[in-house]
Amino acid sequence: MNTHDLAAGLFTAVYEDDEDAVVRMLRAGASPESVDEDGQTVLYLATMTDDPGVVRLLLAAGAEPDRLSSGTDSPLCGAACGGHTEVVRALLAAGARPDLVEEFGFTAMAWAVVRGHASVVAALLTGGADPNRPGPTGEPSLVTAARRGSLGCVRALLEHGARARSEALTEARRWLTLDVAAELRAGLEHTHGPGHECVTRRFREDGGVTVEVRFLKAGEGHHTWGNDHQTGHAAIVTVLETSLGIAAPAPELADRALRCADPDNDDWTEAVSALVRRGDEETFRAAVLWCGDGAHPLRQAFGADVLGRLGAEGGPDQAGAAVRPYVAQSVPLLRELARAVQDPLTLRSVVAALGQHQDPAALPEILRHARHADTGVRRAVAVALCGLVPASHAEGVARLVALSRDVDRDVRNWATTALAVLDADTPALRDALAALLGDADAEVVAEAARGLAVRQDSRAIPVLERLLAEERPDSTPRATAEEAVEHIRDDRVRTLLASTLPRRI
Repeated sequence: MNTHDLAAGLFTAVYEDDEDAVVRMLRAGASPESVDEDGQTVLYLATMTDDPGVVRLLLAAGAEPDRLSSGTDSPLCGAACGGHTEVVRALLAAGARPDLVEEFGFTAMAWAVVRGHASVVAALLTGGADPNRPGPTGEPSLVTAARRGSLGCVRALLEHGARARSEALTEARRWLTLDVAAELRAGLEHTHGPGHECVTRRFREDGGVTVEVRFLKAGEGHHTWGNDHQTGHAAIVTVLETSLGIAAPAPELADRALRCADPDNDDWTEAVSALVRRGDEETFRAAVLWCGDGAHPLRQAFGADVLGRLGAEGGPDQAGAAVRPYVAQSVPLLRELARAVQDPLTLRSVVAALGQHQDPAALPEILRHARHADTGVRRAVAVALCGLVPASHAEGVARLVALSRDVDRDVRNWATTALAVLDADTPALRDALAALLGDADAEVVAEAARGLAVRQDSRAIPVLERLLAEERPDSTPRATAEEAVEHIRDDRVRTLLASTLPRRI
């Protein structure tokens, strides 16, 4: 086979994502520096198709990680633009320069920030990229990340000492006043002209919402041009204010949180965190007022989230002990809310707040919602009961057993964890855990096996052996199984299990 055929075969193997074929072509003599008729390097193709295994094979065979494809395109930049984090790590490990500049002045960091790929930004910074190197227009990366609305990118840059925080704050505040979809449409019209049919989508991503706008070509039904933008600007404003020592008024933080109407959204959680860090009387009083706002369930939920964490995250006193000054006032209020609130979203926050306080006196109010029709409420109950139910509390144990059979895997997982950590060892409890060893979810199975291993029940042994052999090394079920092995007192069995290697890498 001549050089041309070898190169063509290698490109085909990469296109088809066939690692075995890549190995065969390299062994047959194909160059890891092969290029196609357009000057594209085979390494660049592998980085663009997000194939870290093939990328590592080519690098190990001698491909130059910084060689520009077609004389213009850096493999690291291609991987960063596409959000291919594992490929970025492989290139950096092989010696790729993190701040290499390709055509038009772009670096990998510039591409990652403008596209909002937070995990890539973190990998580049860990690999030595300069957080303060300006992008191709001279704009600081932190300002670009703030405009993009990517809290993850902003956080990673701040953690590595990025400057221009005031400028980034100004930009994030500006975007808070804009309609992101309208801005995207205007940008596409500026490039492609007006009059196109437009499709707008919104989807959850990385703790927030990403807006995507696409233009359709006249007379055709397929997408032709598009752009997207993240919308974490309120959370970014809160984080940047904190980094600059700016304390926004509590009502303003609440308004930022409620604009997303989602307690799982970063806009909400960052506002809660900012208030909890203050932990002062003004914050407590504001949270109490919000909890009393029965006309606005979302505001009640926000107040409950603040009260829950105020009690759970008190700062240390001079002796190092946790100071939780608002527990005595918060728990009775939250218990009353748990009896009165009907809105499921608000109830989730109230139950979760009671669980964070870990006050056994609140068990009646938590348990009364264990059969709630809303999955989120049942999940909050399962989480709240973890570590809270006394072994002698028959109703609490019975509710946990019932929740461990829930249709929702998160509910089952938390309830199983709560059963596993109970300070009790009875035949009924062992049987309840053993019944979960056949669950469809590996995390539930691992927690049940851990609970049995703690109680020296031999039914855990074959299950732990299977989990250790079949689950991936970096998976939660395998980590739980490894922790469970440490509880087994039989030295021979413990040693055999500890030496079990995963069959999947």
